[in-house]
Amino acid sequence: MLFSALVVDIRPGHGLGIFRLGASLWTVLDLLRTHKHTFPQVDVQYDPDSSTTPVILHIKPHFDLLFSGTHQRLHTIADFRRVNVNQAFGPTYPGEDLRYPGVRFCFDDEGLRDQVKDHEDRSQEVVRILISQTEPNGGEIDALSEVLVTPAMYGELAEAIAKVHDGVVLRFYPTTSPPVHVRLGVTTAQDLLSDLGPPLRTYYKEDDRMAIHARSHHEDESPESSYFYNYFQHGIDFLISDNTHIVKKIILHSNVPGTPLFQRYKRCPWQIEGAPEDDEDDSPPRVKFEERVDRISHFLSPGEVPPSMHYDRTDDEEILTLPNSTTRLLGFDGVILEATQSAQVVSVTLF
Repeated sequence: MLFSALVVDIRPGHGLGIFRLGASLWTVLDLLRTHKHTFPQVDVQYDPDSSTTPVILHIKPHFDLLFSGTHQRLHTIADFRRVNVNQAFGPTYPGEDLRYPGVRFCFDDEGLRDQVKDHEDRSQEVVRILISQTEPNGGEIDALSEVLVTPAMYGELAEAIAKVHDGVVLRFYPTTSPPVHVRLGVTTAQDLLSDLGPPLRTYYKEDDRMAIHARSHHEDESPESSYFYNYFQHGIDFLISDNTHIVKKIILHSNVPGTPLFQRYKRCPWQIEGAPEDDEDDSPPRVKFEERVDRISHFLSPGEVPPSMHYDRTDDEEILTLPNSTTRLLGFDGVILEATQSAQVVSVTLF
């Protein structure tokens, strides 16, 4: 299908065609894969030095999709196909862009200069259409701000609070939804199916390199048979005992652009919660996924250097070639951090 012949509906403040404001980067890239004949060329642009970099999908030759940096949600859509706005709005004159709630029409600057000389020419060509959300008071939202909650987010993960030696508390959109508490050594596979639905994949394999950080390990013990529930759509893996069917590890993924597992998982907006100062402390300290590994390491174990090892993500996948495939695993009491060479934490494991 030719782009010039592509017909899409403009929904001011909500979306364009198949793209909905508020949709996650993971969801949109997966959607583009299913429409690769319509959108055959997609470039992903980002800052490799930041885990919260805004991401731009350049869909050649006519669309740009801007995603927010922290939650990786579709923030702004730019349509670069040239159209004549007169057909929809009647005669227009030289001047500023046309702005309406949730949509802006940007005109050809050279065309504007020509029309200043001849006001009888009432045809202005739109060279760019911008679709974005509006503030509740009607104002435009900042290009670098996070996306306001939309129905496109309902049922998706809003927050994951990791509790060392306990598990993780999951909160979903809308935020009035009851949280789900997955507890290590307590929650069963059946509980996960009931609370989260079926995983997108069940994987019967455990990486032995992670076993060095197990709570109890004896040389004469053989590794316990286990399987993973992979919830790619939430950015979470659960390792489950094949004998008891109880959760024994939880892995939360950050989906950092340019890292080995980018786009395999949706971003999980995790935080690690520390111990409260006293029984009345209802806001214990936390560190978030966007913090550098040194900051999180100090939070977990002040003044101590954790044991670490290198981990090459391409070892098990011969056909996979990545420029920066090696990460570093750092072990703490009940926690494993996986970090890149640029100190970005790409996953946290609770055990």
